[in-house]
Amino acid sequence: QMQLAESGGGLVLPGDSLRLSCVGSGGTSVTEAMAWFRQAPGKEREFVAACNGYGNTKYYADSVKGRFTISRDNGKNAVYLQMDSLKPDDTGLYYCAARRGAAAYNFEAPYDYWGQGTQVTVSS
Repeated sequence: QMQLAESGGGLVLPGDSLRLSCVGSGGTSVTEAMAWFRQAPGKEREFVAACNGYGNTKYYADSVKGRFTISRDNGKNAVYLQMDSLKPDDTGLYYCAARRGAAAYNFEAPYDYWGQGTQVTVSS
């Protein structure tokens, strides 16, 4: 059973940057696809970014394209989300997810493991 632990959230000003980290432990393979989702207050959880198990295929939500970058370090079983030019609409609880398979998807159902989330608040 894989456990995921997110870190790096915080309170920032519009236009600032943050880097989220997610480290997996207890997994059986370092080639699991990993992704980031977020949930704003009063809204459903939504896809943000995903990376396949080999790091060569990445997907982004339209709302974050050009501002967010997902990357991974298979040696550390970790995935990162570099978030630049943050906006108030980026506020939410950010979840890391992983699945038993290398292919990445931009929706929740294929993901088998979830972290507890890290809060990102963008406010002036």
